[in-house]
Amino acid sequence: MNESPHDVPSERVVADLESRPDGLTNDEVRRRLDRYGENEIERGGGRSPVDILLVQFDSVLIWVLLAAAMLSIWAGHAVDAVLIAVIVVANGIFGFVQDYRAEQSLQALRELAAPTATVRRNGESVHVDATELVPGDVVVLRGGDVVPADGRLLEETDLEIDEAALTGESVPVSKSAAPVESETPLAERANMVYKGTSVTRGKGTAVITDTGMKTAVGEIARELAVIEETETPLQGELDRLGRTLGVGVLVLSMLVGPLLLLRGTGVVQAALTAVSLAVAAIPEGLPAVVTLTLALGVRRMSDENALIRRLPAVEALGAVDVVCTDKTGTLTKGQMTVSRLWVNDAVLAIDADRGPDRAVRGDDGDVPSEREELLLRIGALCNDSTLEDGDPTEQALLEAADRRGLDRESLRDEYPRTGEIPFSSDRKWMGTVHDGVGYVKGAPEVVVANCDRILTADGPVPLTDDRRDRIETVVRSFGDDALRVLAMAYREAPAGPDDLRDGLTFVGLTGMIDPPRTEVADAIAATRRAGIDVKMVTGDNVRTAGAIAETLGIGSEVLGGRKIERMDDETLRDRVGSIDVFARTSPEHKVRILRALQERGHNVAMTGDGVNDAPALKNADVGVAMGIRGTDVARQASDIVLLDDNYATIERAVERGRTIFDNIWKFVAYLLSANVAEVALVFLASLAGYLILPAVQLLWINLLTDGLPALALGADPKSGDVMDRPPRDPDRGIISREMVGLIGGTGLITTTVMLGLMVVTLQGAADVTPYAMTMVFTSFVFLEFEKLYVIRWLRETPVLSNRWLAAAVGASVGLQFAVLYTPLNRYFGTVPLAVEDWGLIAAVLAVCFPAYLGIAILVRRIQQ
Repeated sequence: MNESPHDVPSERVVADLESRPDGLTNDEVRRRLDRYGENEIERGGGRSPVDILLVQFDSVLIWVLLAAAMLSIWAGHAVDAVLIAVIVVANGIFGFVQDYRAEQSLQALRELAAPTATVRRNGESVHVDATELVPGDVVVLRGGDVVPADGRLLEETDLEIDEAALTGESVPVSKSAAPVESETPLAERANMVYKGTSVTRGKGTAVITDTGMKTAVGEIARELAVIEETETPLQGELDRLGRTLGVGVLVLSMLVGPLLLLRGTGVVQAALTAVSLAVAAIPEGLPAVVTLTLALGVRRMSDENALIRRLPAVEALGAVDVVCTDKTGTLTKGQMTVSRLWVNDAVLAIDADRGPDRAVRGDDGDVPSEREELLLRIGALCNDSTLEDGDPTEQALLEAADRRGLDRESLRDEYPRTGEIPFSSDRKWMGTVHDGVGYVKGAPEVVVANCDRILTADGPVPLTDDRRDRIETVVRSFGDDALRVLAMAYREAPAGPDDLRDGLTFVGLTGMIDPPRTEVADAIAATRRAGIDVKMVTGDNVRTAGAIAETLGIGSEVLGGRKIERMDDETLRDRVGSIDVFARTSPEHKVRILRALQERGHNVAMTGDGVNDAPALKNADVGVAMGIRGTDVARQASDIVLLDDNYATIERAVERGRTIFDNIWKFVAYLLSANVAEVALVFLASLAGYLILPAVQLLWINLLTDGLPALALGADPKSGDVMDRPPRDPDRGIISREMVGLIGGTGLITTTVMLGLMVVTLQGAADVTPYAMTMVFTSFVFLEFEKLYVIRWLRETPVLSNRWLAAAVGASVGLQFAVLYTPLNRYFGTVPLAVEDWGLIAAVLAVCFPAYLGIAILVRRIQQ
């Protein structure tokens, strides 16, 4: 149909769909199935396993490494080629395993559909497969049903539907068949039902308006299918590093080869040296070290209830500077709870996390236990739900009574129900009769209108206008605090349920809310201290969202969905930074908000648990889904799943992400500084006619530095200020000005000292001697270990805090001794060193250490 079905009478919708209240004929259904297709969510063009595997190798650094492996084979270094190939393949397999499940969002949306539906066909009610529904079908909905497709209500009786997964509304929505305004947002269209939502109360009939990909859930699926995967800052930086290294290696090889030929070196030796130097200039272990460090972070984060679904998200989380969080079930507990009672000017504030004996009483007066018990008894007995199942509002009343020691089953035995008037959206109240007394609960304005007395400390007294005004004031006060308010009343000795329509005695009010999690306020404060802005983006109403946001310290500036709808992208981009709460948002609004923040240069994390959150979760730099309450769609569209649904876990995850980036920064600086010094030393020495470090020694140095010590850096603990500094600027990347200064400064020191050592140990020889080569080779190795601890100090990491690093350095020192004092030395061209030689090496270390430290101090000042 061309018109919006929510803003016209239901009869018009049925006519436009060429349907009838008693449903379609079977022949017409078959024709429409051919026209519209089955009522299911299309899979879309998801990536195949082969595509997922191939994309793991779509990285410039990986290409450079593969080229290096081929060059190694050409140069005769088959072992090095095999090592590089193993690193590349292992890295790809690990990434494949992590990414394989990331393409399941559309499948989860398919499975969200109701398996069967009750539909009117040929004037009779029949059960059919939900995929066979077509526009114009008339479906029957009852409590417990899953809505099989989008539809316009024709009639309803006390119908309430839980739409939280689609709209973010924290409580079930009362439905009505009456038209609503054309501009009414999806979350407020009371006359519409939507595919995948759940009927919690009542019954109704609806004519199907949209099926399959035309439904609200289908539109989300369509959007998920076209969203491109975002590249994390680390991924982009490693690709840029790979391009730089690739160009550098090519230029280096083209320079060194001819230079050596000019110095009289043989063609084969010159070519081997050029190729080996090019291979040594590439940090072969970098992809593996990055992957394994991220994997170690994944394991630690899973122990802290954060499940990582995509490895690079760990690093990206450390760069987040805005968190856009859903409200229901994320900041709040996700269940309605009675938080306040009022009985004739006395307030009882109930703490849901405490037992009844520790409830906190208000300042307005003390609530006598008899009236408090009566109020809760009415809520428990005038109630059709159980603690395990039913209407969330009624469950909240049962839970409050249970906390005060009132067991519903015992109450039912003591006060058996003998009559009732069920709740209806027209009456707005429910009444039950129990052996000589009638209980009523409902909307305050309706219940109070049917009362002529009020229960006080002195017993029932007339309900005067002043007392009515006081009740109205309290109802407004509760509403201002975003509480859902119910009134309770009773009548002595009613002749039957019909006597509950008037002559009631007013008892009091209950205020209910989906309360904030107790630990969330502190977590939000901590993330803000870390320079991260927190914004609530929810489908809930403006008043409730604003009240929760103020309670949690998020802020008070609220923008509603209707205003967002009227804004163009430029206006939204200008205002998005100053808004604390976005309420009544649709899936499209959430994506627009995220894009506006990203266009302003922010690195954004989005949390959520509903189907409506999935497009934003997938668009965000880091998507964070809830593991307990979250839908499969949300979880599979996300990068991180919080296993405890606890916002406070995000704080720990951010801390872990920042620590991981610190560790990646440290070993990238460590590896590149070693490679730069190697290249500079060999290049300058070759100009003087000396091949001071042959290819096998260069590759051995890389093995010792790129190997165990670099891997052990991934286990470094957090630095003391990791959550006190602002988020890093992702545009600066890892290879920042500070790192370039560190690499250049330490590289210059190492190269200068090693050239000096070469001159001293050569003692005027025309060719490189094994002794000089061994001294430079061994000194270089130990200088790298010394520099490693200086780099850790620069990032404020305690010296003795990583036992794995100490063990790795010890093992590498042992390996170095092995190539000096065992028969292996014949393969490395080394000779055993005497005690006085170690004294000279110690002198070299003593000279370089303060110089390295001075460079680190300068870099730290630049960082500050």
